[in-house]
Amino acid sequence: QVQPVESGGGLVQAGGSLRLSCAVSGSTFSTYPKAWFRQAPGKEREFVATINWNGYTDYADSVKGRFTISRDNAKNTAYLQMNSLEPEDTAVYFCALTPRYYSDTYASAGQYDYWGQGTQVTVSS
Repeated sequence: QVQPVESGGGLVQAGGSLRLSCAVSGSTFSTYPKAWFRQAPGKEREFVATINWNGYTDYADSVKGRFTISRDNAKNTAYLQMNSLEPEDTAVYFCALTPRYYSDTYASAGQYDYWGQGTQVTVSS
């Protein structure tokens, strides 16, 4: 059973920073494409950032220049560094991974097979 586990969420003031972690047991998955999605109350889940097989990264326009996705293959962990946080970033953040190859970007929730339970990020104004 592949189970990503998120951590690092919390309450932060606008302009602050948080780093989310996504740990996945098993070295087999260290280079699998991983992504962060988020879901705010009453809204659909939306793409935030992804890192694919060769380390290429992609971001939603709303977080470009503020968020950075990375991974540590030795620790089987992906990260989302979030800077200059805004109240609009408040949401539950989910980590996802997939064993599949896609020729296009990995920005669709339907491309991912394994999901974590989510971690709450709240940004106060």
